[in-house]
Amino acid sequence: MTQLWPAPAATGAVRATVPLPGSKSITNRALVLAALADGPSALRAPLRSRDTELMASALRSLGATITDGPDGSWQVTPADLRGPAEVDCGLAGTVMRFLPPVAALATGPISFDGDPQARARPLGTVLDALRELGADITGDSLPFEVRGSGNLTGGTVTIDASASSQFVSGLLLSGPRFDKGVTVRHSGPPLPSLPHIEMTVEMLRDAGVVVDASQRNTWRVEPGPISPLDADVEPDLSNATPFLAAAAVTGGTVTVPGWPARTTQPGDAIRDILTKMGADVRLDSDGLTVTGPDELAPVDIDLRAVGELTPTVAALAALASGRSHLRGIAHLRGHETDRLAALETELNKLGGNAQQTEDGLIIDARPLTGAEWHSYADHRMATAGAILGLEVPGVVVEDIATTSKTIPDFPGMWTAMLGESA
Repeated sequence: MTQLWPAPAATGAVRATVPLPGSKSITNRALVLAALADGPSALRAPLRSRDTELMASALRSLGATITDGPDGSWQVTPADLRGPAEVDCGLAGTVMRFLPPVAALATGPISFDGDPQARARPLGTVLDALRELGADITGDSLPFEVRGSGNLTGGTVTIDASASSQFVSGLLLSGPRFDKGVTVRHSGPPLPSLPHIEMTVEMLRDAGVVVDASQRNTWRVEPGPISPLDADVEPDLSNATPFLAAAAVTGGTVTVPGWPARTTQPGDAIRDILTKMGADVRLDSDGLTVTGPDELAPVDIDLRAVGELTPTVAALAALASGRSHLRGIAHLRGHETDRLAALETELNKLGGNAQQTEDGLIIDARPLTGAEWHSYADHRMATAGAILGLEVPGVVVEDIATTSKTIPDFPGMWTAMLGESA
């Protein structure tokens, strides 16, 4: 039985300071690099959530040692990668797309499976690319098996990564360990979530890897060592967006401390989005502070580079003063769920007017009424329901526990935020 969670309604303007745990995207990239590095690494303030614990467990099963440091860090000691091993991907795209290239460097069979919903997620792109680069793989989606021989030839591969930038990042992260390195060329519709690839490139370079990203849609990773990491993980800016949205929809003020002045995290785009919707947004030594307007303005916006923010933006749009058009997000049909269909269904269930387009959503703001909001085992759908519940009495979020994918205790943090406003 899934947990039904009555989303708490705001009794007034939300006013709170909300510290956020570390970035999932950075944590899981850092874990892969640390497991492939030339010596022990330290990852401070990592995110401890279902997705990152699945990544750590998978790397342990391949031979890496990952232990808790006294300061809450993860201490990672690499080792020869080996099977047999079983990798549980859960519903984590980073695990199912970053780990097959790592498994191809191991010795022995490595089997992959995950949650039932994960079996529908696209994986053929990265698995076919690995076959071209010399890997022995049985299967085209979960479950599948990688039979590693201890090394991978590598070389040049052309893929269509329009369904997910993770296909590119997964190949790049292990590329330094391939005999010939790797050159990844994207050929197809425009790439989504380019900031995530930029994050991967920057983290590789920080680890001493030579990466050439000078040509459009082409990335070259030279073979060579990966230096051990000594890293502080930034707060997860995408996970911050529901809390900042709470300020926006209630006319309140929320501060997220530790917001970086410079970052490759796509979640940083929320600053510009909220400004367009009428909020006051300030970044200073205290962190990022958002103060909501008297009335949210609708937006016409391309979210291709920051598709993960779509559920938050859709919830805001449903509470705004007119028609919003969210574009460039056709790839969200292949995420944890078909997010476009899910948002259309759930917003309309509340009395809203949301319509899918070829590459996005049109949302006309209407008075909303409470109803059960389904999460579809998708953490960002669940947090979107919580945002709407602030202003719409009677919203009940189904399976709020799915938020543990990226936020260890979202219900507790949400309740604490509202309690701070009392």
